[in-house]
Amino acid sequence: MTINIPKTDKKRIVVVGAGFAGLAFAQRMAAQNVQIVLIDKHNYHQFQPLFYQVAMAGLEPSSISFPLRKLFQEKQNVFIRITELLAIHTEKNELETGLGPLFYDALVIATGVDSNYFGNEEIAQKTLPMKSVSEALYLRNCILKDYEQALVTTDYEERQGLIDIVIVGGGPTGVEVAGALAEMKKYILPKDYPELNNEEVDIYVVQGADCLLKGMSENASQGAKKFLEGLGVKVMLDTRVTGYDGTFVTMHDGSKIRSKKVIWAAGVKGVKIQGLQDKNYNRSSRLLVNEQCKLHGSHNIFAIGDTAAMQTEEMPYGHPQLAQVALQQGKYLSKNILQILDTATEKKFKYKDLGSMATIGRNRAVVDLPRYKFKGFFAWIVWLFVHLFSILGVRNKIVVFFNWIWNYFTYDQSLRLIIKAKEKKRH
Repeated sequence: MTINIPKTDKKRIVVVGAGFAGLAFAQRMAAQNVQIVLIDKHNYHQFQPLFYQVAMAGLEPSSISFPLRKLFQEKQNVFIRITELLAIHTEKNELETGLGPLFYDALVIATGVDSNYFGNEEIAQKTLPMKSVSEALYLRNCILKDYEQALVTTDYEERQGLIDIVIVGGGPTGVEVAGALAEMKKYILPKDYPELNNEEVDIYVVQGADCLLKGMSENASQGAKKFLEGLGVKVMLDTRVTGYDGTFVTMHDGSKIRSKKVIWAAGVKGVKIQGLQDKNYNRSSRLLVNEQCKLHGSHNIFAIGDTAAMQTEEMPYGHPQLAQVALQQGKYLSKNILQILDTATEKKFKYKDLGSMATIGRNRAVVDLPRYKFKGFFAWIVWLFVHLFSILGVRNKIVVFFNWIWNYFTYDQSLRLIIKAKEKKRH
């Protein structure tokens, strides 16, 4: 098997990962006189901030995904390969991929991050992450299947295990999932499952820190907590999850919650790549780069986005793992990579903080801008428009917009389908 990329006299720049950072870089570099090879496990870009809406049956997966090949239809110098990066052979400037070896003149690593289970294999095996469209769909299936099973379960404790949900992590993902689940409990369950007492459904947010949305302002943190509790969500601060056996969630103080579904949103870490040394990573397995996004000790390997840790005096632990950082690093590197390779520039990356936000159901959101901090209905409108205009593709924008309008006025979602892959019978 061969990866089959045409030979060229142009510089070959290989980009691993088609998330926010990798795509921002590749789209702008495609206009330059270089050959771009874009590698990803999927043939589409995923809009991660709305994964939770797919999981809650609010949006279809295709409305937050966009085909990579459609993005680069007019670009003859861009080659897309759907495969995995297995190893980097830095001495040969060569990648080992699932399709075979690939030479590079410059390598841009934008592989993003994975869930961090802090070494607890039991939690890793039995909780539900949400780092891809497929994982969001799987979570949706689990929620709906357990509601169906709860209808025929007469034992109270067993039924509670099926309908109660625990979310571990009080960052933006955990808060947004909890808000969506609380609204599903309030508006959807009474219509779809009138035989179930929706008052029996308990939704927990378990946060190890002393506040929600750590990293945002106190106004945002307190606002999110107030909004969630107003929706009936049980917020547990200063509480760490130490175990989960598939039936009971165990806390650091020995207390337990019975639940068949534990959504893990408690942190992320980078994914180590064979061929790079341990000294290339920080404690969170993020790649250590300088202020030109270049891997320490390398002349032609770069890392951008969530997987990169650019430690500076202002950011001693690296930049926050936000879409805005990824987009800005992708744009910066596309403008400067050729000059950096030729050591013709000393221009450094400077992050411009445009703010952060989170939504907690309809009419409720918190927004931190550099100069203003606000919450409530106006913050929710700002959140809607920022996310709507960030989605790739006109069709996707229209579909998402009309889905949101329909859901807002009807208090309903039309995508509550349990979709399972059919397995062929084997003799």
